[in-house]
Amino acid sequence: MSKLRFVRLAIFAVLTALFVAACTADAGPTLSAPEAFEKSRVGEITLIDIRTPGEWRQTGIAEGALPIDMTRRTFVDEILAAVDGNKDAPIAIICRTGNRTTYTQKTLAKMGFTNVYNIKEGMIGSTAGPGWLQRGLPVEGCQTC
Repeated sequence: MSKLRFVRLAIFAVLTALFVAACTADAGPTLSAPEAFEKSRVGEITLIDIRTPGEWRQTGIAEGALPIDMTRRTFVDEILAAVDGNKDAPIAIICRTGNRTTYTQKTLAKMGFTNVYNIKEGMIGSTAGPGWLQRGLPVEGCQTC
């Protein structure tokens, strides 16, 4: 292997590692699905399911969660309405596997939300845990889908 090719591969490897680290870095606090369920049940957090109506129809919605579709233009306004405009109110967000919540948590933090929890295992599970459904936590049918 030529020296130039080796240097290019080394640079590519370093840049790839930095990119992956930036994309996967935690944006803030996390909760397991059972922790989120309990905190929602006792009123310590506002639980928000950020998936789409089609996903809600497939699996149901985590019991106690507000279904707020993250693809809607009114997404942030709906979250603000859910917490009476208080960007410091504790909210926990859940999606299918935790990928969208990780991105959304970072975005909401940039918008001034200070207390956003990520349920990284999501509804169906991920490397963070088995997920809401597999843990046997309660779900509700979607009334607005």
